[in-house]
Amino acid sequence: MPEKIRFTVNGDVVEMAVEHHQRLLDVLREDLALTGAKEGCGGGECGACTVLMDNEPVNACLVLAVEADGREIITIEGLARENCLDPLQEAFIEHAALQCGFCTPGMILSAKALLLRNPNPTEAEVKEALSGNLCRCTGYKSIVDAVLAAAEKQS
Repeated sequence: MPEKIRFTVNGDVVEMAVEHHQRLLDVLREDLALTGAKEGCGGGECGACTVLMDNEPVNACLVLAVEADGREIITIEGLARENCLDPLQEAFIEHAALQCGFCTPGMILSAKALLLRNPNPTEAEVKEALSGNLCRCTGYKSIVDAVLAAAEKQS
């Protein structure tokens, strides 16, 4: 039996009925057409589906949609504002911190959560914050460099 939930996604209030077994990832991608979060492993190991829930990174493949009730969700689509990229997104471009792009939304959102709680992280803190996000293309150095550059620009 569907349950009605109400949550905020990228600043917009959403009310919808969801099944108890539905994952947040599926609701975002299939019902709301927010396809930035990707289905990678489906088991919370790769981070491709990372979104922010109340400014904390979560694997949307492991979160039931009913758990989003009353919460604020930010996806990669909601990070840019008024046609301006977030400084973190700009840094990823400037530092060539993306190649195929599959992991990029999750990486950026994990990094965003870090910078929200720690605007001046060390390299070790960046690496730890990104440890739940796997990339098969870049080798991580450019990603870490991009996060550190974004932090420097913000301070």
